[in-house]
Amino acid sequence: MRLTKPRIAPLSDAEMGDEHREALKEFGPNILNIFRTLVRAPKALTRFNAWGGYVLSRRNDLPAREREIVILRVGFLCKSGYEFTQHTRIGLASGLTVAEIEAIKAGADAGWSAADAALIRAADELHADQFITDDTWRALAAHFTEKQCMDVVFTTGQYTQVSMMLNTFGVQLDAGQTLDPALKGF
Repeated sequence: MRLTKPRIAPLSDAEMGDEHREALKEFGPNILNIFRTLVRAPKALTRFNAWGGYVLSRRNDLPAREREIVILRVGFLCKSGYEFTQHTRIGLASGLTVAEIEAIKAGADAGWSAADAALIRAADELHADQFITDDTWRALAAHFTEKQCMDVVFTTGQYTQVSMMLNTFGVQLDAGQTLDPALKGF
């Protein structure tokens, strides 16, 4: 975690007004710290959820497992302990193994299939240069449709933004979560 305490504190139930409750209504009773923090700007949260909802939905043509490879790699590259922690759980539920999540931290040359390595390389290149090279694009296109390749870029961009917010606002892990040791001290 980059910060040991929030710069912007999660909104408590007692602080919530009608606009906050409306922006959070889709999350049910157990609202994560990310949303309790972002709801301090309720209109922004509502718009953020619309795009984030696309990225995490079936409208994103990447299969859930492949989408989570991209999200976890971005969270790791951005040193976002909160993001990596949340999506470790989601990644496991989407078909990734514990060993694969460990390998995501090591990068594209950690024994991945060609398709999975292309996803990781694409996330790495977008993170480093905001551009996917021709070689990596060809590798993606060999395994994924044009729309899926677009969704790799959309997913990387969304989770780069999420990681920036989490890191800068100091969003802390939710109760019961443990930070990955590789992300301690960042």
